[in-house]
Amino acid sequence: MSSKLIVALDFPSSNEALAFVSKLSPVDCKLKVGFELFVSAGPEIVRRLTDKGFDIFLDLKFHDIPNTVASVCKAAAQLDVWMMNVHASGGSEMLRAAREALLNFDSSPKLIAVSVLTSMSDQQLQEIGVDVLAKEQVKHLAGLAKNAGLDGMVCSAQEASLLREAFGDDFLLVTPGIRPQGADIGDQSRVMTPADAMRVGVDYIVVGRPITQSPDPLAVIEGINKEMAESLVE
Repeated sequence: MSSKLIVALDFPSSNEALAFVSKLSPVDCKLKVGFELFVSAGPEIVRRLTDKGFDIFLDLKFHDIPNTVASVCKAAAQLDVWMMNVHASGGSEMLRAAREALLNFDSSPKLIAVSVLTSMSDQQLQEIGVDVLAKEQVKHLAGLAKNAGLDGMVCSAQEASLLREAFGDDFLLVTPGIRPQGADIGDQSRVMTPADAMRVGVDYIVVGRPITQSPDPLAVIEGINKEMAESLVE
């Protein structure tokens, strides 16, 4: 079975990222390329990682006018990424434009939407004028994404059961803010363990620093994969 683990390559340079990836196998994980690494290393880092056989989640959270988002989604798809994302708060027209931009590719990347960042609390949402709880805002934005034909959502594991019940089993749920038991939660406000994430219906988990900053990342990856596999057969 393909691993449900996505390792976040939060490195400042391609040399550091590639040195770390040289220890890994595409069988054991997928990889996430976010803002820091992409701005530093450019599209070439994505090409080098896909050449090594890794499925790449391009986590750039596109959010702009519909035409611009459609254009950048086409450009990202040409990098042969496995998955990319856009901000659901860009609205239905933008979401549909992103989806339609990928229709003519033979192997279309999965397109998912970002709802409420896992670093944001209910209080922080209120600061930006959102007068509902995070879970309510997540469900609302997920509905926009589902109706626009997107494949799923990035969400907190704490909202996963709510979204699974509302939108069914074929709506992908991808969850950052996952921390193995005993790990530092860092700057995440809404976190969960890998096993608990599987139990509430998450499809893929994203883990960064607990793996990339570990003295033995392979052992951490092995432990996370084992924990998830065991939770699915309980």
